[in-house]
Amino acid sequence: MESNKSYVWSQGILIALVALCGSFSLGLMMPINPNASKAQIEQPVNLKEIAASTGNQQRVEKFKTAMITTWQQEASIKGLAYVIPSRFQGVTIKSANKITGEKVIALTFDDGPWPEGTTKILDILKKNNIKGTFFVVGQMLKAYPELGRQIVADGHIIGNHTWHHWYHHFSPQAAAFEIERTSDLIYKTTGVKTTLFRPPGGMMHNGLVNYANNQNYTTVMWSADSIDYSRPAVPRLVKNVMKNSEPGGIVLMHDGGGNRTKTIQALPQIISNFRKQGYRFVTVPELLEMEDDGIKLAQAKKSTLTAVKKNKRSKNSDQ
Repeated sequence: MESNKSYVWSQGILIALVALCGSFSLGLMMPINPNASKAQIEQPVNLKEIAASTGNQQRVEKFKTAMITTWQQEASIKGLAYVIPSRFQGVTIKSANKITGEKVIALTFDDGPWPEGTTKILDILKKNNIKGTFFVVGQMLKAYPELGRQIVADGHIIGNHTWHHWYHHFSPQAAAFEIERTSDLIYKTTGVKTTLFRPPGGMMHNGLVNYANNQNYTTVMWSADSIDYSRPAVPRLVKNVMKNSEPGGIVLMHDGGGNRTKTIQALPQIISNFRKQGYRFVTVPELLEMEDDGIKLAQAKKSTLTAVKKNKRSKNSDQ
């Protein structure tokens, strides 16, 4: 009996081992379906998701357009959507000397936007209720667009100072790139279409000014140079500005291009000195508008005087 149990038990174990090996062999022999694996990895194309993504892109573009429109409206309300008088389109100006009855001066700032310099200069101007004119470098505006928008939001004028701020000679195509790319970015960033241009370093004959004037930009130079790029002592910087300034003048300073600590320190004193001398601060477009009015007034006076003289001669001939 005991031996029969052992035999049955041994048979059972043997049958179990054979079944296990058979299952394992069957598993090895079953073909793998590569398409089934691929189907598990790859998700089916979802047309609804694609449509949603396209819709999101369209909404982003609409939002950008709406923002530019808003900036344009704000610029218009603040008087920044300016039109330069036709006599100053396509020409170069250094100052305005036909303004009558008022001492005005325009403060201008180059080479920004710059994180430290622009922010602090904007704070000083706001504290003193002064509007300035900022000539921005395209690649700097690309790096700090929020500062460009802040310039406009604070009511200042923004102008074009090329994309790279290079000094070498430019072909017409290269000049177009430097100037138009910057103007396009100014518009896309702030909503303002500027027609004011200032050449880097004040260089007049390297192709940039020629292109700008041919495209009816107003090339804005200056009548008083702070020479702040050389970082003089604050008293010297203030003196540089004041000694060459006169009514209708344009002052050159810098908010970018390097450390502008001296300019920031000197600016409150410069503002105070001008106000003590009876000056009022204006933007470059305001200055040109006043100059245009002054020229028209001078022409009207000349016409009147000519008419009076003609009348006198006529009366004398009749007698």
